[in-house]
Formats: sequence, C-alpha cells, structure tokens
Amino acid sequence: MGLAAGYSPCVKLRLHTRYQNSAGQRVRIVLNLKRLPYEYVAIPSLSSEAYRKLNPQGLMPALEVDRRVVAQSMAIIELLEELFPEPSILPDDPILRAEARSFAQLIAADLHPINNNRIRRYLADVLGADEPQVRAWYHHWVRQAFSSLEAQLAQQPAQLRYCFGDRPGLADACLVPQMDNARRFDCDLSQYPRLLEIDTECRKLEEFAKAAPAMQPDYPGAWATVRKRLDGGTVGQGSANPGIITGNEPRRPP
Repeated sequence: MGLAAGYSPCVKLRLHTRYQNSAGQRVRIVLNLKRLPYEYVAIPSLSSEAYRKLNPQGLMPALEVDRRVVAQSMAIIELLEELFPEPSILPDDPILRAEARSFAQLIAADLHPINNNRIRRYLADVLGADEPQVRAWYHHWVRQAFSSLEAQLAQQPAQLRYCFGDRPGLADACLVPQMDNARRFDCDLSQYPRLLEIDTECRKLEEFAKAAPAMQPDYPGAWATVRKRLDGGTVGQGSANPGIITGNEPRRPP
C-alpha cells in the first residue's frame, strides 16, 4: 500500500462503529480495499457518554488515527485516500473521479441522512407517524435516490463491471451498504438492474463480504456465523495479534 509523506507505515487505525451502521460499513469496505489493518471498537449505542466524549458529533463511525479522531464516514474515507493513496478508490480520469464522488454523495449526503434510525424514530416518537407511514417515507426517498443513480449509470458510454471502472471504489463502497438497508425495509429493487448487477459483483469480493454486518464481532451470534465460514475454509483463522479485533475476524470466544 502507498503511504502519504510524513506518516509512519506503523500508523494505528481504530474504527469506532457497530455492526448495523451503514456509514461504518462503507468505511470498512474502503479499509479492506486498501488492505489496511484496523482495530474494530464496537459502540453499543449513540447514547454512550464515553463515545460522545471521544466524538462530540455523537454519530458513527469515528476513526482514531494515532489517537486523533476523525468523524463522518466521507471525511474518513477522504483521509484514508490521502494517507494511503495506493490502491486508489477513485478512477484515474478526473471527470470520472468527479462522477464517482457525485454518485457516492447522493447516497451519503442526500439519501442516508433522511432515512437513518434517528430520523425514523423522530417521525414515529415525535410526529406520531405509524409504522406504515414511516416505511412509506423510507421507500419514497429510496425510490428517488436509486432512480437517479440508475439513470446516472445508464448514461455511461460503456457498461462497466463496477460503478465507475473495472475495479471497485468509492461509489461501490457507498452503494452496497445502502442496498443492504433497502432490503431490510423491503424496498422493491427490481427497477434498478444496473445497481443490482453491481451489487452482485461486489458481494463476490472478500473485501465487501468481510465488511458486512453479519461478519462483525458485535453482530448477534457473530462467532457462530464465522465459525461456520471457517469450517468451510472461506475466512482466515485468526490474526497475528489475537487481542485486536481487526474487522476481518471477530474476537474468539473464551
């Protein structure tokens, strides 16, 4: 991996997140694509006082870089790209780079913030929306965003394997977690064939599979899930430092 000037190759990364956090999932994907080891620090709840002291914004994820803390997934991803530019998560062509950022920002800045858990809870607890109304809200904004993303990809002169090239990058790292969310809320994805094709291709890759919620150490029943995969020979058994949760494996049970 390439490393920006002025930083030690021994820089320590600690990702504060939880298994069901799509913003954290997109960061985990990028960490995996860049082959960066990191410590996974599970946050049980956003109400944690210790976490708010670490990250005054109070949202997940947060990345510690040699004891300095950066919040917001897109800021974290930009930092990782600057610190570890190789392999890049952006296309070589400047226009394609901008298009990839545009695609990613529609998910991270427009769709995700109005459909996340705290918004849904506010709709229900404060505004009195019932479950069908909250679900209708969710489905509406997914349709708006996914229709735009599908149309954006349809304008490409040639169909690519991933969103903006023959290797996965920033746009794909943002897309796959959002597809997970859409499935959790029973959104109809049949109208988005290109998004589905790219999502399917990404899920074949170990970097995406290891970032999935079910593969995280705080996922309910995580060890049983990974034990099954270990028995099948699909996941490496243990790290050089068993005291660190790396995001590639859960802590082994006592």
